[in-house]
Amino acid sequence: MTPDHLLSTLHSIVGAANVLTGDACAEYESDWRRRAHGKARCAVRPGCTAEVAEVVRACAQAGVPIVPQGGNTGLVEGSVPDTSGEQIILSLRRMQAVRTIDPANMTITVEAGCVLQTLQEVAHEAGLLFPLSLGAEGSCTIGGNLATNAGGTQVVRYGNARELCLGLEVVLADGQIWEGLQGLRKDNTGYDLRNLFIGSEGTLGIITAATLRLYPQPAAQLTAWAAVPSLQAATALLALSHRHLSAALTGFEVMSQEGLRLVDQHYAHLRVPMWRETPWCVLLEASDSESEAHARAQFEHLLETAMEDGIVTDAIIAENIRQAHDLWHIRESITLAQAAEGPNIKHDVSVPISRIPEFVTQTDAQLQALAPGLRLINFGHLGDGNLHYNVQPPAGADAAAFIAAHEAAIGDVVYRSVHRFGGSISAEHGIGTLKRDQLPLYKPPVALQLMHTIKQALDPQCLLNPGRVLER
Repeated sequence: MTPDHLLSTLHSIVGAANVLTGDACAEYESDWRRRAHGKARCAVRPGCTAEVAEVVRACAQAGVPIVPQGGNTGLVEGSVPDTSGEQIILSLRRMQAVRTIDPANMTITVEAGCVLQTLQEVAHEAGLLFPLSLGAEGSCTIGGNLATNAGGTQVVRYGNARELCLGLEVVLADGQIWEGLQGLRKDNTGYDLRNLFIGSEGTLGIITAATLRLYPQPAAQLTAWAAVPSLQAATALLALSHRHLSAALTGFEVMSQEGLRLVDQHYAHLRVPMWRETPWCVLLEASDSESEAHARAQFEHLLETAMEDGIVTDAIIAENIRQAHDLWHIRESITLAQAAEGPNIKHDVSVPISRIPEFVTQTDAQLQALAPGLRLINFGHLGDGNLHYNVQPPAGADAAAFIAAHEAAIGDVVYRSVHRFGGSISAEHGIGTLKRDQLPLYKPPVALQLMHTIKQALDPQCLLNPGRVLER
């Protein structure tokens, strides 16, 4: 099939208005951080699963690679094309429908292009809760959340995207459609195909719809902000929170002083509490099934005990929803403050919770020895062992030059340290192309062999998101 013939075929499938070329394609060709810039043959925007299947069949016949894309909010350069001009971007953004909501079964079925915030709102209107929550929820899509097995701020209670998904609809590399949307909690009929596609970053199939778990809305939800004297104290507070709150603990975030300093510098109107007097702050969230009074009593008892034990030096409990939102907004603004400060180096890692303080102490020291003056912006989901261990160039330095000179060596130090402490080089962002070459260094050879075997079996032409996760 010639390029012109393929373009004509795509026009006939989705309509000429939904096949974008040239400048019209530009917004799909760069990642959210503007670090990766590719060139696509075109961007195709199907409106339903049948159209996705037809597009995939046409590309398979022509031997043309496909890059699936949702909200394009990823951080590992996994949803934009390479620079060849040969790949096709398949955008799922038009597929936004909420197909069904089943309150009795506590499930909702949505298309892959449904924005996470929209799903949260639909569930809320039905008196239910969809608990996946992350900073990009106003623009990220469910297909992308599942393709990367997104985490977020409530993993400590509800789990990653994988734990929230009961079924999938997936278009395979040859254009076949696997219809697996049953909202079953138990289905012990062979291999778990659903989990195979979740977290595969579009390399095994294209997720077009999903059936997801819903939960009862809590009777009350409270947020607290606590100052802690050390990271060891933060992990002690986490253990204490588990004992006092049990399953009511839904969020536990840790933030370093340097990260909060950047928020205060660039967004002073947010009025960051306590950051000047303490090296770390913790943001806690509890959801209670009884009442706000019960939740507040539990929270107050927890914090009083923590202060008596010397693991909290000061704390506040949000008095209303607005105050709680403001505290969470501070946490979510760390990434934005980093961007406002200038280019930086991001690491999304996980380490066993008990080993995080030692990991940070040792890795901080190694990095300061490697590049004196660099700024370490550590924050993240301590409740599930996930740190965003980020590096900001020294104040006043040429950021681009610093990153060009030191990024590879800094990454090597961080990933070696993560591996030494029994962690993972990717906690919730995925591998994409950014970490693809690092994966063989830290993934066991047998695991890599199995991954290549699965890829070959499901995508023998290597047309689905080639060069992402695995080398071609």
